[in-house]
Amino acid sequence: MPGEFELIGRYFTRPARTALLGVGDDCALVKQPDGLALAISTDMLVEGVHFDPAVDPESLGHKAMAVNLSDLAAMGAEPRWATLAIALPAVREDWLAAFSRGLFTLAERFGVDLIGGDTTRGPLTLSITVIGTSPPGLALRRDGAQPGDDIWLSGCTGEAGLGLAVRAGALKLPPDVARACLRRLDWPEPRVALGRALRGVAHSAIDVSDGLLQDLGHICERSSLAARIEADRLPRAQAVALSGERGMQALLAGGDDYELCFTAASKDRELVLAAAARLGVAVSRIGTLSEGTVGVTLFGPGGQEPLPVLRGYDHFSR
Repeated sequence: MPGEFELIGRYFTRPARTALLGVGDDCALVKQPDGLALAISTDMLVEGVHFDPAVDPESLGHKAMAVNLSDLAAMGAEPRWATLAIALPAVREDWLAAFSRGLFTLAERFGVDLIGGDTTRGPLTLSITVIGTSPPGLALRRDGAQPGDDIWLSGCTGEAGLGLAVRAGALKLPPDVARACLRRLDWPEPRVALGRALRGVAHSAIDVSDGLLQDLGHICERSSLAARIEADRLPRAQAVALSGERGMQALLAGGDDYELCFTAASKDRELVLAAAARLGVAVSRIGTLSEGTVGVTLFGPGGQEPLPVLRGYDHFSR
C-alpha cells in the first residue's frame, strides 16, 4: 500500500505555475501581486454532515473546490491558490483518483494552483483554503450595503435542497427534474465571473450556502439595514414549483445553492443586467434595503402580509 508522501505525489502534486514554490516543502511560497489585497477563505466538508458516504468521489472533489471558489466569488476576488487538508479512513486509490480528477478539473478552469496541505488517517474530512486577489477598494464586503439598494439574486435557489430530499428518499420528482436537483447538489457552479463583473457596481454580496434568507440576513447585520423581500419576485425552478410547501422551504432556507445574493444602487440596474447578460447568467431583483429594524422581512403575494422568515442551515442547531 502506498505511503502518505507517495499518495501526495501521485494524486495531489501538480506544477505550481503561479507560485514560487508549491507542494513538497514545509511551506508554499507565493508572491503577492503589487497593490492587490489577498482574499482568503477556508471551508470544511465532513462525511455524514456535508455529504453522503456513497457520493461520487469525482463530484465530491469538484464540490470541495467549488464551495471555496464561491466564497471568492462573493468577494469579487480572482482565484489563485489553494491548499488541501484531507483525513482518510483508509487508502482507496480508485477513490483518490476520481476525487483528485474532480478537484483539479475545476481548479484548472479557474486558474487555481494547489500549493500545499496535509494528509492523515481519520474520518473522511476535507478542508480547503483558497487564496485570491482583489483590488482593495473593490472587494464586495457584507458591510458595504446602502439604504435604497436593490437586492439581487443570481440563478435560483432551492434545487440543491430538494436534491438532498430526493437522495434521502423523502421526495419524489419526475426523473428529469430529480436529476437536475441532484446535479445542483453535487456539481455546484461558483459564480466567479459574475463576482468579478460586479466589482465597482455592487455594494455588497454573499454566496448562498446556508439558505437565501439567512445569508441575506448576514448582509443586513453587517450593514445595519432592513431587507424587504417580495416572494412574488423570487425565481423558481421547476422542482420548486412541483414541491409545494417543501419547495418553498428549499427556496427560502435550503442550503448548497452557491448563488450570489448582492446589492446595488437602483440607478445601476442596467449595469447589473448588462454584466449578467455578458456572462449568460440570469439575475433577478428580489427586494430592497432600507434603514429600520435590522433583518429580513418576507412579503407575500401583492406585497401584503409579511410571511414567516425561515431559518437556514446551522451546524450546531441540528
